[in-house]
Amino acid sequence: MTLLPPLLPMLPLSPLNWLFRIPAHVLNGLSVALGIGLIQWWFGSQASLHVAQLVSSGAVFASLADVPTTPGRSWPRVLMAAVLGSLSAAVVAFLDPYPRVLGLAIMGLVFISMMTLAWGPRAGPVSFAAILSIVFTMGVPDGTSPWVLTGWNLVGAALYLGWSQLTIRVLQKRYRSLALATALQATARLLRSRADAMLDEGQTATAAQALHTWVRDEAQLAERLQAARDLLFAAPPSARAQRETAVLLRAIDLRDILLASRLDLDLLGTDELATQVRARLAQRLRAMADELALAQARLRGVRVPRPEAQAPLSDLLDSLQNSPLLAPEDLRARLLPALINRVRHLQDDVQAIHRLLDQGPSEQPLSAAELQLFVAPEGWPLSAFEAHRTLASPVLRHALRASLALGAAYYIGLALPWSSHPQWMVLSVAVVLRGNIEQTLSRRNLRVLGTLLGCVIVVGLAHVSSPLLMMLVFLLAVGLAHSFAIERYLITAVAATVMALLQAHMAHPSTGFPIAERVADTLLGAAMAWAFCYVLPSWERRSLPRSLPRVLAALRHYAAESLRPHDPADPGMAVRQRLARRQAYDALGALAAGLQRSSYEPRQVQLPWVPLTALLDHGQRLMAHLSMLRLMRLRDGPEMHQAEALTALGQAQQSLQDLLDPASQGAGEAEIEARALDTKQTLLPSEPPTDKVLPWLHRRLQVTQLDAARTAAAARAALAELKRPPAR
Repeated sequence: MTLLPPLLPMLPLSPLNWLFRIPAHVLNGLSVALGIGLIQWWFGSQASLHVAQLVSSGAVFASLADVPTTPGRSWPRVLMAAVLGSLSAAVVAFLDPYPRVLGLAIMGLVFISMMTLAWGPRAGPVSFAAILSIVFTMGVPDGTSPWVLTGWNLVGAALYLGWSQLTIRVLQKRYRSLALATALQATARLLRSRADAMLDEGQTATAAQALHTWVRDEAQLAERLQAARDLLFAAPPSARAQRETAVLLRAIDLRDILLASRLDLDLLGTDELATQVRARLAQRLRAMADELALAQARLRGVRVPRPEAQAPLSDLLDSLQNSPLLAPEDLRARLLPALINRVRHLQDDVQAIHRLLDQGPSEQPLSAAELQLFVAPEGWPLSAFEAHRTLASPVLRHALRASLALGAAYYIGLALPWSSHPQWMVLSVAVVLRGNIEQTLSRRNLRVLGTLLGCVIVVGLAHVSSPLLMMLVFLLAVGLAHSFAIERYLITAVAATVMALLQAHMAHPSTGFPIAERVADTLLGAAMAWAFCYVLPSWERRSLPRSLPRVLAALRHYAAESLRPHDPADPGMAVRQRLARRQAYDALGALAAGLQRSSYEPRQVQLPWVPLTALLDHGQRLMAHLSMLRLMRLRDGPEMHQAEALTALGQAQQSLQDLLDPASQGAGEAEIEARALDTKQTLLPSEPPTDKVLPWLHRRLQVTQLDAARTAAAARAALAELKRPPAR
């Protein structure tokens, strides 16, 4: 149960206090709307409404790339959006007298803008700047000089570039705190989904849904953690930045232990005792999620009551071990201390996060230079296009697909009886058509619903003849459309509809509000975008032969770094382990995302579900084993440095390298599977890991090799299934 809804009534009434408690994306949207509003107001009062529209159009398409990030990352993005948008506006303005030639130009501009996605997701807002510029320029009243239009667009874009740098510097500290709060919130959500999955282990439909939720929350947490890294790890030195960085590093480590919480639960069985143990462990995870929700609320500046204190974990262990359901000879008594010990490690990390928020770190675990290694690359090199010069590239295929789709939308818009706004057809296709069918279907439904709701709002506004109100609503729509483009696309669709209709009305007041035309264009555009999904499609199975070896290589690298002998003279060892861990998480996350997207594709081209689900399951288990081994080496002291432990770790390291070699044909897997036939309760050490760690080390190394063998076997099975003829 989340703590956040009850917090809302506790917000202070001061508008300034409320402002600094809103989410980062809303705060960003407000700054965008304010900047555009000021630019429009100034030129409207000093020049004319027409000039104000031209200037604000340049500001709007430049603002698309203004997202919560660092100043050094922001200005190249906003500048590129401004340049690409201004170039598109100039081309459309000069070719406006030649409609048929203009259609070809639109196709070329769309192709260029979509190819910018070769730089990765960060180029998404930049790529859409050209589309929005095309739409805005086609809506400009006839008689406007192309030179005048381009000049005022450039002025608006330049002014907004300056505004974005000003606001991003003012809001930088707040963005960092909110990014960290969002990462903690996502971690709390993952704790709750892990608790749900813990209660529903098995093959039931409920268990499958819990696992699906877990995978979704894992992907969301990975995205939130990277966004926080990009902001916090680049922060100038200060006590606040040091404290927040330490909290983020602790949250990243907590994710590791949480992944390990699923290990060995299958040994509990399914009887009443197993149900009780799972319920008690899940209750502890939810309590820790509440503690993390408290920490993220503190970062946002919201005062909340502390969750109810939990009984000591030693009491929990005693109550389970003394349960009448646990017979004296039941081998599960050996497992309980290990399960409770993992919960204790999680609880230690949660408590450490609160201590860091109270006192700050005594020292930083990583230097500023080492932290920079975990920041996502930001460059814009032309060499990024080298890999996208063939039709095997999803980026090139999407660029061609989008170019054909928007060109067709334009020419169909010209031929329709209501052809006064062909740019709306272009916009409808552009916002719905995505790089994969899953996102396109989601956007299609939300776009249609958002357009209908937006039209209802505009019908209400049509009865109010107040230019000032229209302008304020327009600016509010700009801010909302910008704020929720990623978080809640339905709100963006509603706001974009209001924005488009009001802009058209302000440019041509005599035409009124062409609502029926807008609805018709949206329905037709959504249908066209859906149809063009099947033109040069980039089905997920095309990339699987490349992504599977990448997953095995990432796991192999993490295994090598996790089990590498400790060298006190090598200060970079911990950094390499963290980098290898992140790469392995990213590789598994990308595979999981591809599998989810493939479920929306035609049945005959879908990815092989069974082997890939097995690969993800055993791959995550392998990651959990490696994390446990790494933590055992860090936390269990001298015993892990004995010759016996070092020999076992070295042999396991070599075995994992052989098993996870993408070129391996399964050598050694049969022997590991044979040895694993008895790797159940009978091999559980008789003494708890807190008393004697070496027997638990040997068992952990054995099951680690077992999951590595099964991960590699699942990868080979998936590749073999790809070679079979598609199902009909």
